[in-house]
Amino acid sequence: MILNNRNGLQFFTFANLSTFDHIWHGVFTRTGGFSTLPQNSLNVGLGVGDDPDMVMQNRAAIAESLGGPEPVFLNQIHETSVIIFDQNRQEAPLSENQPTLSGDAMISNIPGITLAIQVADCQAVMLYDPKKKVIANVHSGWRGSIRNITGKCVEIMKARFGSRPADIIAGISPSLGPCCSEFIHYKREIPEPFWRYKNQRNHVNFWAVTRDQLVGCGLAHKNIELSNLCTKCNVHLFFSYRQAKQTGRFVSVIGLT
Repeated sequence: MILNNRNGLQFFTFANLSTFDHIWHGVFTRTGGFSTLPQNSLNVGLGVGDDPDMVMQNRAAIAESLGGPEPVFLNQIHETSVIIFDQNRQEAPLSENQPTLSGDAMISNIPGITLAIQVADCQAVMLYDPKKKVIANVHSGWRGSIRNITGKCVEIMKARFGSRPADIIAGISPSLGPCCSEFIHYKREIPEPFWRYKNQRNHVNFWAVTRDQLVGCGLAHKNIELSNLCTKCNVHLFFSYRQAKQTGRFVSVIGLT
């Protein structure tokens, strides 16, 4: 990944997505914001004990850094609901006066809309089809990974927008790595088909799970970029729920220009 600095904020970009002019994207670090301990400092999550005014200032700073409107945030619920923004068939409200959208993934073909996923150990998976000009951003925790929410998004991109999986470019954000993803009760929590991703210390490699799910949907290995950054090992850069239960959320964003 590539580390960038803009307007006092640090964010990472994926090398494979950075070659395209029709999108902007970034995985913002936890630094450069307004929140105080324990959410310091660029926390974008409401409902984690932070001052809502500080959260909104942080979100505004991210929007200013991107040079566009504030990204669309979801009420993430660890399910597999997908919100679709289709310029030909609008199905989801965009007005600030509308209630918060609930779901764990967004797909869009509308220029100017930036999709935001907030995480603190879970994966944010960015997808881009440069042929059909369609983007997606997916919140994939271990529950979402087991239910293959990322693969569901690829299937929607195919069915709704005519995307070919071989054309889709993917970036898998910093998240809890196999070095730290211990599941003591894996026999109860993790279905047996996923046990092959577990090592002898009962650590599950969900990076490999997502990569293999994408390949299984038809994406090319060469089009999938892993950050290979563990959030728990890099708490100076990212929030980690495993490291500190009371913590903030950092954000991954992608939008069509």
